[in-house]
Amino acid sequence: MGTKLRLGTRGSALAMAQSQTVADLVTEVTGQPVELVEITTAGDRSTAPVQQLGVGVFVSALRDALLAKEIDFAVHSYKDLPTAPADGLAIAAVPERADPRDALVARDGLTLAELPAGAVIGTGALRRIAQIAALGMPVTTVPIRGNVDTRLRKVADGELDAVVLARAGLARLGRAGEVTEILDPMLMLPAPAQGALAVECRSADTDLVEALAALDHRATRAAVTAERAFLATLEAGCSAPVAALAEVTEDDEIYLRGAVISVDGRFALRLSRTGTLADAEEIGRALAADLLEDGAENVLGSAE
Repeated sequence: MGTKLRLGTRGSALAMAQSQTVADLVTEVTGQPVELVEITTAGDRSTAPVQQLGVGVFVSALRDALLAKEIDFAVHSYKDLPTAPADGLAIAAVPERADPRDALVARDGLTLAELPAGAVIGTGALRRIAQIAALGMPVTTVPIRGNVDTRLRKVADGELDAVVLARAGLARLGRAGEVTEILDPMLMLPAPAQGALAVECRSADTDLVEALAALDHRATRAAVTAERAFLATLEAGCSAPVAALAEVTEDDEIYLRGAVISVDGRFALRLSRTGTLADAEEIGRALAADLLEDGAENVLGSAE
């Protein structure tokens, strides 16, 4: 390994903040300095809604740079990664997860229940739109894109009454203080792997794979494995609203909740399963099978 490790990252403020956190951890455990290398992805260049761009749109440029050896490792928001493994690459570490929940930032310090009839909530995620619709509240959701700053400004400027964002992203940008309500997962189940990061490098770089493993957080990896196995089995990608959250107890039990919701919110299936840390992947697959048995494919079909 060279003296300075090159860490590839997207150029957004959030990606840079996430990557810097990981860079500092790597320097701490390996003693090696890390430089951030900014990579522009197709997702950063497009203004189209994420579900039209497809899964992996923020990831492929970073992976190309890894395979071309322009960078040594990359940091992704784990929920952006396609569920299929990438040839020649390894997720060397899944650091401890930040708060996985969704957060509401509303005008005048309002909570979701306090928003008046006709309030306009901005969110780019079908999963959030579907779950807000499922609550049966007299509010309107509008799709938004852009970085966190842009989204928060729409509330400050009065263009929107509220936005829903991942709390982890707000915290990483030092803006958690603007949250007016952290949404209970019973109301708003997060995206699979929300709040978690994936540290990826070339699988052939065994020294680096080993060094980065020091950043791995066992419970987070297990939780994310369960959530993503659930997602992969449903093969939902971004097209159908699928939500999942696994919690790991102190005695190494996993409690996984999963949901499939039609975009109009009229059809919602929510189930849960428990198991041990070692069975993370099986738990995810089994929960997806339970949902499919209960008719989840009717929802998945209607989301096309």
